[in-house]
Amino acid sequence: MNTKLRMFGVIILCLGMTVSAWAQKPDRSAPPPLGPPPSFSMSAIQHFTLSNGVPVVLLEKHQVPLVQVNLVVRAGSVLDPPGKTGLASMMASMMMEGAGERDALQLADAIDFLGAQVGSAAGMHTSGVSLQTPLSKLDSAIALQADVALRPAFAPAELERKRKSRLTTLLQWRDEPRSLASLAFNSTLYGSAHPYGASSIGDEQAIRSLRVEDLRQFHARYFCPDNAVLIVVGDVTAAEMKPKLERAFGAWKGTAAAGVNLPQIKQVEKRSVVLVDKPGAAQTEIRIGRIGASRITDDYYPLIVMNTILGGSFSSRLNQNLREQHGYTYGAGSSFSFRLLPGPFLAGAAVHTAITDSALMEFMRELDAIQKPVPDMELERAKNYIALGFPGEFQTVGEIAGKLEEMVIYDLADTYYSHYIGRIQAVTKADVQRVARKYLDPAKMAIVLVGDRAAIESKIGAMNLASIAHVSIEDVLGKAPVIEGTK
Repeated sequence: MNTKLRMFGVIILCLGMTVSAWAQKPDRSAPPPLGPPPSFSMSAIQHFTLSNGVPVVLLEKHQVPLVQVNLVVRAGSVLDPPGKTGLASMMASMMMEGAGERDALQLADAIDFLGAQVGSAAGMHTSGVSLQTPLSKLDSAIALQADVALRPAFAPAELERKRKSRLTTLLQWRDEPRSLASLAFNSTLYGSAHPYGASSIGDEQAIRSLRVEDLRQFHARYFCPDNAVLIVVGDVTAAEMKPKLERAFGAWKGTAAAGVNLPQIKQVEKRSVVLVDKPGAAQTEIRIGRIGASRITDDYYPLIVMNTILGGSFSSRLNQNLREQHGYTYGAGSSFSFRLLPGPFLAGAAVHTAITDSALMEFMRELDAIQKPVPDMELERAKNYIALGFPGEFQTVGEIAGKLEEMVIYDLADTYYSHYIGRIQAVTKADVQRVARKYLDPAKMAIVLVGDRAAIESKIGAMNLASIAHVSIEDVLGKAPVIEGTK
């Protein structure tokens, strides 16, 4: 009986404590405090070299029986010859259209049969062939990857199909204000003489000029062992991978051609406005920017934090202003494109035609405001946003291989990512203000608008930002190509 009474008393006491807890109102006057940012460190990175001199960077990840192998070649669109813009991109695209003894369909079937993924691509400064495969199919998959990378077929019939596809893309871009804005913005910032200012797929004349021999020559000039790196991430060890890579890539020979001297990049010296007329457009695409910074700048961490505050997250100033406060757009933001050479800073959004001038005014207001000291809470929120999200960028073998590729391209230390969060957290208010003033002078910005000139020109002119340069769609893309076999 005493035992039952004691149990009853405990129940009553617990109920009383629960009712008391319910009676206490939660404090919603401030967000709960954040704990310290997560620590992050990568597994040990291993290095070895194949017999032909190809360096290999390997990181073991044994949780899942998958392997990622990326072949990175230091050659991209900046090496396109004059009059052949888009050559690197076309070459990379064609590498998947037949290789070794297989035509395009046979190659695709062989890859699918293994449950693997193989892809080829070219960027500004690099090209490459990537492979992700189940561990059990690794040997066969690497052999396919080597065929794609070293023995592409470059079949004439496939080139004609790709050519028609790219000409069709040029036609489609004429009706895509976002594409027009990107092309016009890059050309305005860098000019037509610099590869950063050109379209990655080329114009109609360049696309029509490409021949199989052009592809073969570009591949032979730059796809060489002394110009390449292999990156491996997955459920393997260096001892297991070295003989496999040696069989696939060890007999690869050749010496890469020298690079080219690129034109000097000139910073925007005054504010300018370029208006691309898109009659009847329901929205205006806004692009505002200037030359930014290279990836290896000492200002990298302050720039990342500053841009997160300005336009690099959903809670950034630009998005909160133009989307949440004014309802001008579904999303506004900003970014720095970090490359071997200084890439662009870009702020932009798509806004309703009728409020183009109002939206543009808010952009300029935020570019002015970021020049001033940022509040402590806003700085800490931005740094925590970056720090808390950073470990999530290393979840898959593909993501990790991409990070290792960045380390290779920009010659970063093996311990670079282990120190990343700490360096972000060390950014101060003074750092943010300094880089904002250094890189984001509102009086020296290129403003590119793609929209209905008749509806927006007078309002933009009344803002007295700068004289307006008028550009047509043909100025951006050339005349509409006539594609054989279409009406």
